Amino acid sequence: MAQTRGRGAIVLAAYDPDPELFARQVMSLRAQTVTDWECIVTVDGDDATVRRVLAEIADDDSRFRVLADGQRLGFYLNFERGLRAVGEETEWVALCDQDDAWYPEKLETLLPHLEGAALVSGQARLVTYPGEIVTGRTERRDLGPVMTMLNNQFTGSLCVLRGELIAPSLPFPRMSTRAAAHDHWLAVVAGSRGGTHVVDVVVQDYVQHDNNVFGDPSRMDSGRRSSVIVTAWQNARAFTRRYEGSASPWAMLRMLFRVYVGWRQLLADELRERSGDSAAAVDGFGRRRRLGWTIGLLRNARRRGHVPTRFVVEYLASWIAGVIVGGRRSTGATPRQTR
Repeated sequence: MAQTRGRGAIVLAAYDPDPELFARQVMSLRAQTVTDWECIVTVDGDDATVRRVLAEIADDDSRFRVLADGQRLGFYLNFERGLRAVGEETEWVALCDQDDAWYPEKLETLLPHLEGAALVSGQARLVTYPGEIVTGRTERRDLGPVMTMLNNQFTGSLCVLRGELIAPSLPFPRMSTRAAAHDHWLAVVAGSRGGTHVVDVVVQDYVQHDNNVFGDPSRMDSGRRSSVIVTAWQNARAFTRRYEGSASPWAMLRMLFRVYVGWRQLLADELRERSGDSAAAVDGFGRRRRLGWTIGLLRNARRRGHVPTRFVVEYLASWIAGVIVGGRRSTGATPRQTR
């Protein structure tokens, strides 16, 4: 049994999981060399599959606790609900997806690094399902708080964080956009409260399949250009209808603003509201942002290979969309709530 920095919690978000993959993930948690933890399984919607699999393979393991009320929250708010259920005395928290597979030494490898950073990430092997074909590995990099705000490198399922990071992170910022991501927000908060760190060790399999909410971001430039453009346009219209209620030109402009500039404006403004932070990651992305600073940042990020050209173009288009729809006035701090 490995020694750790204290009792921890694993927050596993589940939604209609594939029984085979979910069972494999649960077994990988039970195989961890670090054993002093509680696993909070927060279920989005129907919990029948989750309870059946747990009964079959972990019925004798009291460390697993299920949260389920039948509501459909979406992955973002489902993770928030799981974090709210973490005890205040918990020393560390690991985020977990329902369909990956952790290596036995994952927690043992990552947890010691929380002595020097508030949030720590490892790397993952990319594996297809079905087929079990290894397609590569992640190349996460800790680029500092400004670049993290611009283009998040921290995937939640690869991360562990200090328990003390939960309170200032709740509630999650609210915005009607697919860009809203729990791991981006947590990495931003961590950057202002102890820092972040990436351990260049593969600690799990990251399963890639058709039901992933987000795939590996390093693949965002792959595919034929014509196919990418058509798919991007179709996705943009579908997401606008979902989050804005229509696919009118005005709604699409509003959605374009929120996905890039607006989401980061909200993160920056929330950080300032909650901590009084006035670092570049706040001033450069918040309501006080300036176009010249943003262009310089994007140019530097592209030159260093931190973002692809497509990202730069879309980000600048988002800025223009924000000017048209009055984006600086359209986001606001989320009312604070107690855990």
